[in-house]
Amino acid sequence: MAAGRALGQSIAAHGLALVYGGGTKGIMGAVAKGVLDSGGHVTGIIPEFLMDMEATHDSLGDLSELIITEDMHQRKHKMFERADAFVTLPGGIGTLEEIVEIMTWGQLGRHEKPMVFANINDFWKPMLDLLGHMTDEGFVHTAHRVQPMVIDDIEHIIPMIMDRWAETDAPEGDASVVSKM
Repeated sequence: MAAGRALGQSIAAHGLALVYGGGTKGIMGAVAKGVLDSGGHVTGIIPEFLMDMEATHDSLGDLSELIITEDMHQRKHKMFERADAFVTLPGGIGTLEEIVEIMTWGQLGRHEKPMVFANINDFWKPMLDLLGHMTDEGFVHTAHRVQPMVIDDIEHIIPMIMDRWAETDAPEGDASVVSKM
């Protein structure tokens, strides 16, 4: 939770906005709260059926912008369209599914946006080992397109994303949005 709040504070401190899955509970909520408490802009994108499971209706009113989708596919597509980078904090199956889809789209050449595993306390080590194994075995055919940044220190995430943007002539449009998966 502390890492989520710190990431949110860093996003706002760097003048960036957050696009995320709209939940106001757990780590997702901590990131949004960190951004909002630091004066930043937060766009939550949530399917209607998840509103009561991942958020409270009162807390959703605190977001700068709320987009309600029909389903998870719409949610992920809107998050992808609006974000210029993707940060994956420790999470469960849904978090894993979302970052794998983003990496798949990168592998297929649909984007070159920075992807980050926030490897807090080595949380993502088993996943990173699996990705390395799949690459070594020849199953990641365009591995050069699937090179997520692995960052252990929350304070380094936003500066490293901004450095990546500087190296690649920044993303299309406004390089001001980070998506928390």
